[in-house]
Amino acid sequence: MKQYSVPFTNRLARRIFRPIFRLIFHVLSDVDLIGRENIPKKGAYLITINHISFFEPPFILAFWPTAPEGAGAIEIWSRPGQAILVRLYHGIPVHRGEFDRQSLDTMIAVLKSGRPLLLAPEGGRTHDLGMRKALPGVAYIVDKTDVPVIPVGIIGTTDDFLDRALHFKRPRLEMRIGVPFSLPQVEGKGAARREALQVNADKIMQAIAELIPPEYRGVYQASKESA
Repeated sequence: MKQYSVPFTNRLARRIFRPIFRLIFHVLSDVDLIGRENIPKKGAYLITINHISFFEPPFILAFWPTAPEGAGAIEIWSRPGQAILVRLYHGIPVHRGEFDRQSLDTMIAVLKSGRPLLLAPEGGRTHDLGMRKALPGVAYIVDKTDVPVIPVGIIGTTDDFLDRALHFKRPRLEMRIGVPFSLPQVEGKGAARREALQVNADKIMQAIAELIPPEYRGVYQASKESA
């Protein structure tokens, strides 16, 4: 099995920057964390989120009780500013729209090493409130590791969040953390297996959809009304 570890310099950077980002979010907005009791005290699990803008990952990574590993699109590594942050954090680059064996193996290694992992099943930002169809890769990772899934619904992280915050509107950010659950084992081969993986990926998205308002659910609108 591929071994996974976080270099000392990156662990140190996390200790420094996570509190700084928490402070920034508190200064710019009203932050509400709901369901923190659902977070396991230890062990590996997969944190899954809806992904509207680039604000969700730092929001989660700053406020989660422990520093989870995080995966993001390879394009981030070439963007000024963001590139520095993801390298300091030791993020996992993912090639979107293709079967990225190296990234999948790294994410599987993270979970098998007993660490939590943050992943957006949609594979990228929607830029709109509504969720889009999940990619099956998230279900593949869970099937290979048999870890619990924690659905997390994020509200308020629209593309104009920073603009509103800098104009002293103090937008509200909510992180709604759901109850961990397990996915059924994937059976079959070929097309049947691919279909089963998609069904499991959709189960994850439906769990997220139950945590957020109807206008955020997109293609998962049929999910029951959130509490």
